[in-house]
Amino acid sequence: MRLPSLLAASLLALPLLTQSLPAAAGDTFMPTVQRVAEGVHALIGPTGARTHDNHALNANFGVIDTAAGTILIDSGASRTGAALLEAQAEALTGKPVRWVINTGAQDHRWLGNGYFADKGVEVIALARTVETQQAVAGDQLAALTTVLGDRLAGTTPTHASRRLAGEHGVLELGGRRIELHYFADAHFPGDIVVWLPDEGIAFAGDHVYVDRLLGIRPQSNPETWLAAFEALKALQPAVIVPGHGPVTDLATAEADTGTYLRYLVDKVKGLAEDLAGVDTAVAELADAPQFARLKNYDELHRLNLSRAYLAFEAAQ
Repeated sequence: MRLPSLLAASLLALPLLTQSLPAAAGDTFMPTVQRVAEGVHALIGPTGARTHDNHALNANFGVIDTAAGTILIDSGASRTGAALLEAQAEALTGKPVRWVINTGAQDHRWLGNGYFADKGVEVIALARTVETQQAVAGDQLAALTTVLGDRLAGTTPTHASRRLAGEHGVLELGGRRIELHYFADAHFPGDIVVWLPDEGIAFAGDHVYVDRLLGIRPQSNPETWLAAFEALKALQPAVIVPGHGPVTDLATAEADTGTYLRYLVDKVKGLAEDLAGVDTAVAELADAPQFARLKNYDELHRLNLSRAYLAFEAAQ
């Protein structure tokens, strides 16, 4: 059964757990651990930029304990980042990682796959997600070389050994039912939601940003991203682990992600259809004080307007 709203609220109020979780040798960085439910944890990365110090783990990851082993949601941006996530996951469950599930094609969602594949861990993704990973791998590695330097050593693009066709998949391991849902292209084409129907928990991946402004990428389509977000809402999750930011609820996800996507669609699309020009659109919409409370607003908002305009223009 789905978690009642009162219980969901109490889960979100639980203190963050950071004790007794190992860092890599000579390294002090670890994602923060938040208990989401019995045997379900979120690893919360920083909301700022990728850095050498944070292993480019500026995102959230998931750990699911099952009777048959540990499931890790997303594998990090490198072999060293993958090893760090593995150590945290196994410290939480006391069991080896059995499966890794990729929620998307951004670097920290999947470039650690090779570390796990070399250990015989099964990596699972939708085939459409893998297609995007294949398309962006070269550019991502080139960008990460500048950021991670030595910490990128040995990282090679490795894709899921189990690729699920279609838009949805149902998995079961050790008594846990896990559903993979593709609703529409979001931050990257092929982004998915990992849904635990019995617990009412959604690992939303890059569909949801909380406490920070989302980023429109050259691959992003704000209109389809909004459609995917609305489909996520239709699941009525009691608890959401966003791709970035703290564990949250549906109302906060709507306020920080849904409202902004709707703003881009409502405001920018019309200007693109009128052929107003990207410079005009950015100038007209550059001041959006209702979103200025979100981290990275100053760095991202104008860029988001430009990329959204170009996406709408190209779709005509």
